[in-house]
Amino acid sequence: MEMEDYASSDEDYHYDSDQDDSVEAYENDEDYALLSSKGPTTKVITKESLLVAQREDLRRVMEMLSVREQHARTLLIYHRWDVEKLFAVYVDKGKAFLFGEAGVTVDEHPDSDSSVPSTVMCYICMEDVARVETTRMDCGHCFCNSCWIEHFIVKINEGQSKRIRCMQHKCNSICDEAVVRTLLSRKHPDMAEKYERFLLESYIEDNKRVKWCPSTPHCGNAIRVEDDELCEVECSCGLQFCFRCLSEAHSPCSCLMWELWAKKCRDESETVNWITVHTKPCPKCHKPVEKNGGCNLVSCICGQAFCWLCGGATGREHTWSSIAGHSCGRYKEQEKTAERAKRDLYRYMHYHNRYKAHTDSFKIESKLKETIQGKIAISEEKDSTLRDYSWVNNGLSRLFRSRRVLSYSYAFAFYMFGDELFKEEMTEAQREIKQNLFEDQQQQLEANVEKLSKILEEPFETFSDDKVVEIRMQILNLSTIIDKLCQKMYECIENDLLGSLHLGIHSIAPYKSKGIERASELSVCWNNKVNTGVTAELDRPSGSGSSDDNGCSSRKRARKDGVGGGFFDLNLPAEFVDRN
Repeated sequence: MEMEDYASSDEDYHYDSDQDDSVEAYENDEDYALLSSKGPTTKVITKESLLVAQREDLRRVMEMLSVREQHARTLLIYHRWDVEKLFAVYVDKGKAFLFGEAGVTVDEHPDSDSSVPSTVMCYICMEDVARVETTRMDCGHCFCNSCWIEHFIVKINEGQSKRIRCMQHKCNSICDEAVVRTLLSRKHPDMAEKYERFLLESYIEDNKRVKWCPSTPHCGNAIRVEDDELCEVECSCGLQFCFRCLSEAHSPCSCLMWELWAKKCRDESETVNWITVHTKPCPKCHKPVEKNGGCNLVSCICGQAFCWLCGGATGREHTWSSIAGHSCGRYKEQEKTAERAKRDLYRYMHYHNRYKAHTDSFKIESKLKETIQGKIAISEEKDSTLRDYSWVNNGLSRLFRSRRVLSYSYAFAFYMFGDELFKEEMTEAQREIKQNLFEDQQQQLEANVEKLSKILEEPFETFSDDKVVEIRMQILNLSTIIDKLCQKMYECIENDLLGSLHLGIHSIAPYKSKGIERASELSVCWNNKVNTGVTAELDRPSGSGSSDDNGCSSRKRARKDGVGGGFFDLNLPAEFVDRN
């Protein structure tokens, strides 16, 4: 990579002795590229730990409200598994309102056997059936088992299995999941399994803090965030993505900006712009015609002659300066439209070329990792006093992260200072001031990133110890500078650019000095007792591995050969499970 000398110029940041502490901390950070200083705040939920993650929230609600597991799940599904919101409603409006709103009815006074006749009229099928062939829900409504089963099957097929209401007219109570499971398993075990699957996956589908990893092919994992859902995370499969929109990690772009930019780059909108700028439609067949030289009389392949200046149909008699019987010296709106399209196209090409240049540089520099590992291995074999080369890997990690920030910063600038999103939010003078402020920081960051890239390509394995020490200090110096410049750019975007606008939809994920956080796996532990006022058995699922004295699984659950028996595989789509 041909670059200028990597010594900092007067316009760039300089390293001084006051930065010793930060550089030393940077150099000694072993997990630099993975974790933030506050520890992991995201969890990977696999198919083995999904049930455990769900029951953590169930247990909290059961302990707080002294309810059974099915009632706790009904409450959590209604509140989209937001335990804090559920507790807030309980504190503010009371238990009766909380239960009534979610459709939970606790049957505290069930009918005794002596008060129920041997036969009961089912008001759905209007037949007398034996009492043992009927089921009474917590709300008090009783119907025959056949009608209940048909009702459950219809609701499950309609996708309403997570909140199946009682059949009684105007009754909002949610059916007991244990009853649904028991009745379906007698004659329709496949529907019972589908029902179980929907209940389990509701923890992900209905939970705003849990989302499936968008990897292709799907890794089978979900990610749970503990703090702000506006963040970028890394799954254990290695995919980095934006938790809010599930696209690739794209800060400092907002989700809307990145959606528009990605669409603009992949569709044919710019091709249409090029056609608008460089061609004119034939007035007869309306196909685009490109002028390849000559005078202003143009002939289409269909045989029609027309004027290139105005697009009007003409005859073929002409000179170099005029066309017989035709004059088009007056201004027309089409010329103004073409000029505007040409300006927009050149502006897009400016930002796209730089975005693509940094993206391509990132791909090329990604191959440096193996090369640098080879250089480190050679250096460690030398008879040298230098043994620690972690600063090289840390510098490479800093290069990757800053290169990604630079790449997406051009997509951000395209929309921030264009007319697509914020035309009415800023005056031209304000736009110019903000654009100059942002571009100054962008250029400083770009210059230092290129210097770091050049230094990392140096053959330091052939240098003397003194020269290696010099290279080391330059990499540490630039890494610290680049980190501060990235942080300053994010602060500028959040406070000076987006923060001053009235639109609140363009928030960006916060900058993390140590890179996108890699989610840690949720441990698979099983507890069978809950300290509540009611008995609550949290059974351990079948097919799991052996456990230690603390109830923690010693190995992952073995995958079943089929989906009919045992625990189902969450990696399989619902259609496949239903079909089998």
